Amino acid sequence: MTRNRAAAAYRSIDLESAVASASAHELISLLFKELNKSLLAAEYQFEQGNVQEMRNHVTKASRVLAGLQGSLDFEKGGEIANNLASLYGFAIRQLFRSTAAGEVDNVTSVKGLIAPIAEAWESISPNNLQTGAMNSNTAGVGLKQAYAIA
Repeated sequence: MTRNRAAAAYRSIDLESAVASASAHELISLLFKELNKSLLAAEYQFEQGNVQEMRNHVTKASRVLAGLQGSLDFEKGGEIANNLASLYGFAIRQLFRSTAAGEVDNVTSVKGLIAPIAEAWESISPNNLQTGAMNSNTAGVGLKQAYAIA
């Protein structure tokens, strides 16, 4: 087994372990982190002139966005869940355009769109999710309901 394949296998096992032991809040956090890593990697690969690798990372980012979209609870999340679903759909379309054109501008714009949502999600304390108490972070309250993980 080559060094790269061994490292990839280790990362895969590490991620599987993290997913298996994660709470619902942590799973969404993992998705946001993976999305950010994929978008950063796509930008880097484009800068290096490796458009095919950029496309691979864009495809992964699109799959993560679809996972975030699929985890929304429209019944409990209401308008916020609908808005997030629309935003994720828009982001996926922008990433497909990036892949088709072999350019990175849409990747950068998607990264900018998603960053505030990921930050709001990270600001939610898992302890508050368990007790039902929330701070004054209204974005966090809405996200909690949109993903209905409490």
